Amino acid sequence: MSSANVRVPAKINLCLGVGPVREDGYHPLATVYQAVDLHDEVRATLRDDDEITVAVHTELDALSEIAIVPENSDNLAVRAALLLRERTGTLLGVDLAIRKVIPVAGGMAGGSADAAAALVACNEAWGTGLSRAALEQLASQLGSDVPFLLHGGNAVGGGRGETISPVLARGSYNWVFATAHEGLSTAAVYAEFDRLNAGTEVAHPTVPDALLAALRAGDADALGAALSNDLTEAALSLRPELADTLAVGIEAGALGAILSGSGPTALFLASDEQHSLDIAFALTSASDCADVIQSRGPVTGARLI
Repeated sequence: MSSANVRVPAKINLCLGVGPVREDGYHPLATVYQAVDLHDEVRATLRDDDEITVAVHTELDALSEIAIVPENSDNLAVRAALLLRERTGTLLGVDLAIRKVIPVAGGMAGGSADAAAALVACNEAWGTGLSRAALEQLASQLGSDVPFLLHGGNAVGGGRGETISPVLARGSYNWVFATAHEGLSTAAVYAEFDRLNAGTEVAHPTVPDALLAALRAGDADALGAALSNDLTEAALSLRPELADTLAVGIEAGALGAILSGSGPTALFLASDEQHSLDIAFALTSASDCADVIQSRGPVTGARLI
């Protein structure tokens, strides 16, 4: 096959528990992921030589965001292709074309999504034939969120987020995302988390029982009440204006409101599609929102199209 196209979803964290920093610099996490129907697409096209290139295209309104997506070996999709080539011993090259829809530096794992998609696309285009389980092993070497974005659906994440296990869940959920005018560095948020918790004993993180029970029951009201994110204080310390965005969604009657991952994207749970429209309309008047996006989850992970 001379080329392969893969669609990959964004992720949100329904809860994000963060433990004390480890000796390797990472934090132990306890999280529940959900994949949502906001997708990037990656196309892998074979080359006649052994070069690996990447080009990034976007339909986002915030075109300046794309400038921070590297078009070289620093791009996580390129690193995924290099890792797959090293693992399989192929000598082939590939051109990677990424169509960005997932907000950049928005706490929704857009870079990790592209890495997951690149693994699937290159595995297909190169004919290297690795199983999904083998690709997940490679994914865990690339970043905390990459294995889940191969998996999709709902899953519990442990370790630094890279170990995933299925979670019993029912139903589909309506979400509204409010993106910010400027991204937020994950590393900076974790550094602020460490600063704010210096001198205090940070507990080992766990997934709240109430959240798991809400997913098992398919109870949107209970899920909204159980949403949590230990990075909220750190993100708001760096970007206080995000508190105003969260307040607008809550005032509009959102069942729950938290930041996605390390932020700055705010996510709001709606009771149904009409409620989602009402929340989205309220957020469009908020000066700190760059864009408002309606979405649903869960959806499947990276898949050939």
